[in-house]
Amino acid sequence: MKSISKIYGIVLSIVLVGCELDEEPIGLITRDQISTEPTESSVTSSVNSSYQLLSNTLNIIGNWDWTGGKVLRNDFILQDIASGDMNKKWNPDGDQAWMDEVAAFNFTAINGAFNGIWSYDYEGISRANTAISILSNPDITTTTALDTETKDRLLGEAYFLRAFYYFDLLNHFGGVPLLTEPLEDFSAAYEVSNRATEQEVFALIESDLETAVGLLPTQKYSSNAEPWRVSIGAAKAMQAKVDLFQENWEMSLIHIEELQSWNFYSLNTHYFDSFNVEKEFMEDEVIFAYDHRQELNPGRGNGLAALMGWGFIAPTEDFENAFESEDPRLDYTIETETQTAHKLLGSTDGQYKGNADSPGNKIYIRYADVLLWKAEALIETGQVEAGIEIIDQIRMRAQNTPSLDGSTSDLEMYSGTGLSQEQALEVLYKERRLELGFESHRFNDLKRWGIADEVLTEMGKNFQNHNYLYPIPQGEIDRSGGQIEQNPGY
Repeated sequence: MKSISKIYGIVLSIVLVGCELDEEPIGLITRDQISTEPTESSVTSSVNSSYQLLSNTLNIIGNWDWTGGKVLRNDFILQDIASGDMNKKWNPDGDQAWMDEVAAFNFTAINGAFNGIWSYDYEGISRANTAISILSNPDITTTTALDTETKDRLLGEAYFLRAFYYFDLLNHFGGVPLLTEPLEDFSAAYEVSNRATEQEVFALIESDLETAVGLLPTQKYSSNAEPWRVSIGAAKAMQAKVDLFQENWEMSLIHIEELQSWNFYSLNTHYFDSFNVEKEFMEDEVIFAYDHRQELNPGRGNGLAALMGWGFIAPTEDFENAFESEDPRLDYTIETETQTAHKLLGSTDGQYKGNADSPGNKIYIRYADVLLWKAEALIETGQVEAGIEIIDQIRMRAQNTPSLDGSTSDLEMYSGTGLSQEQALEVLYKERRLELGFESHRFNDLKRWGIADEVLTEMGKNFQNHNYLYPIPQGEIDRSGGQIEQNPGY
């Protein structure tokens, strides 16, 4: 299959990456074993492997393939660097120039950033489809030792992960080919090589998330023994996010209020607790994160820390200037004096900097993010003061967090100031940047608010209207024989 994969289209990233990877077994098993000899262990491993493409572990789908964008997930490039919050390095140089091209919006469809995220997301989808196919077999509980409760939980996890990967693709590229089951041959591959519409992709995401919510247990951790697994809270939060991105404000609020009714999450007292490796899965705010671990074989460490040891990950002046002088969140995010991204390393002493096997988790959803979604939806529906009160909760937590040097801060609060809806939205836009800095949300935010052109042009970037979507990787179009259409402007 590997030789054929060099010839044909969407057998491409969807099947191909999987085929190449499967020379190395998934966990301790091969894909054929999962299909023909399913056991509780092999089925669980098939689900576990679907998480792997969310990690920052180095070389999951490539062997130091920098130009192909496959050394690690490119979220920090496509979101933080592109948005003008992050510079590639503290000291500018020619290393990995393709990252600079993304920063300047001076790229083409062959840039590795787009190939990388396409490959990661479709490999994740391929693995999730395999797990869904196996777990949907009505005989699975009789042919394995899986009980119904565990089967449902694992199936719910797989549906969530497929939705998560498709949502990421949708935000980067718009409509993309939909693959909902394992591909068996080339004819099946060609049938799905045409791009679905954005509406069709949204419909699949919504269906998968609804299915996941119905299958996952109503508890904070779906597995207390493995708290890193997808939970019903993560699935419900994603439902709220998907509706928010479609400006379905009322439905987003309904999902958030249901999530809040479970009382699983709250703001941590200290801002940094969500990121502290010593408090992983022992705090109250993180809803979904990839669980990086040290000293495992195969490796499961956070390789982004290694890049920081090579001088990567620095703030832009514009990002630093966005913070009030006393806001402790800036130093917890990125400390200029020591050139250390504490938030991404999981410690405030830089001990993991340069360590490719570091244990800091990669956080995808935390409760502060959800609260800011709620504030946004409230403001958009005319409930301005209620939205501002939530923003002030976030700011008060920041104010009550001691700075790294132990000093306290006095941040401005907005409640009762009589802000208009337009002014409240400006406050919301800024607060999301401060609270969630370097967490790979910013570029999506600028795009969905429709202000990316204004903000990035003002920063001196060559942003054009067609850049609201990234280009489909040219290699994918070529290998599909032109069946996959390129986004306009590329």
